[in-house]
Amino acid sequence: MSVDQKEFRNALGQFATGVAIVTAMVDGNRLGATISSFNSVSLDPPLVLFSMIRGSLGIAQWKAAKSYCIAILGESQRDLSNRFAKAGTDKWIGIDPAFAANGAPMVPGANAYFECEPWSVCDGGDHEIFICRVNAFRVIPQAEPSLIFCGGRYRHLSALDAATKPPPENLYLHGW
Repeated sequence: MSVDQKEFRNALGQFATGVAIVTAMVDGNRLGATISSFNSVSLDPPLVLFSMIRGSLGIAQWKAAKSYCIAILGESQRDLSNRFAKAGTDKWIGIDPAFAANGAPMVPGANAYFECEPWSVCDGGDHEIFICRVNAFRVIPQAEPSLIFCGGRYRHLSALDAATKPPPENLYLHGW
């Protein structure tokens, strides 16, 4: 069966995702890329994943990285998301990053940070899937709503529910 790639991509675009920036330091070069492919994998051990297209600039450097920092962006960070989504530019101009304990640069102002080390790189068709072990994380208290992407554009979350515990039927959903 042949799948029309444009139609497939549009169908996948119906799934809302958060927006993050993954960073690394390799041979003195700061790397950074906007991703919407961030997912939790395991709680024990703590694993997350992100993916990158095989043909992306610097894929060999990403695969050589010894550590990563994944920053979950807030709604006010659209410009930062757009900047780090562009290939072939120096994304770090004008940004004086702090560095995570693992040596990876950190973009400023994110809602949460995950400091990771490589666990496995898997074949994902036209993408490489990077599975990473989380060694540390930090959530910023009272951060703004997360930046969301759906249907080819940024979206807004409605006000968050003030529930302090999940309803019984949602006991095993992530985040509770």
